[in-house]
Amino acid sequence: MAELEKVGPFPAGAEPDEYDRRRRRVLWSLPTGLYVLGSCAGGRRNLMTLNWATQVATDPKVVAVSVESGAVTRDLVERGGVFSLSILRRDDRAVVRKFVKPLEDTGDPDSLAGHPVHAAVTGAPILDQAAGWLDCRVIERTAWDSHTVFFGEVVDCGEADVSGELLRMEDTRMSYGG
Repeated sequence: MAELEKVGPFPAGAEPDEYDRRRRRVLWSLPTGLYVLGSCAGGRRNLMTLNWATQVATDPKVVAVSVESGAVTRDLVERGGVFSLSILRRDDRAVVRKFVKPLEDTGDPDSLAGHPVHAAVTGAPILDQAAGWLDCRVIERTAWDSHTVFFGEVVDCGEADVSGELLRMEDTRMSYGG
């Protein structure tokens, strides 16, 4: 197994290996949802598994999502200026594995990677099986070395049933560096 890169800063006197392991455990303990982010630009669509999403403002309603800088989705959100967020039920945990790598869009407007979808008001794809979804127009972005945070004003939303158990990162064996 490849060794994970240790990223500072490290407190004075801290042993980097031990501190890095502790920091990862603490960051992993933050309650985090697991979502499918939809993007579109220039006739291309994509769905991507994402765990960094949160509401950051109430007037207007704004959601922030963090997308890895080299991801296909980052480019599509940047160029298209929109994104959707599909919120899944805990029972749908296997679905997110379909979207950890860029998918082939066959051009069928009603399907992506074999999953039924529909277009949001913005054109971003939304999984039909989502318990709930948000459709957002990008109003700001902040680029970091590893990720870009997009701030999206919620322009539409819908729900099938968000009253049950919703998917969280800890429901899977997936992990993200932290």
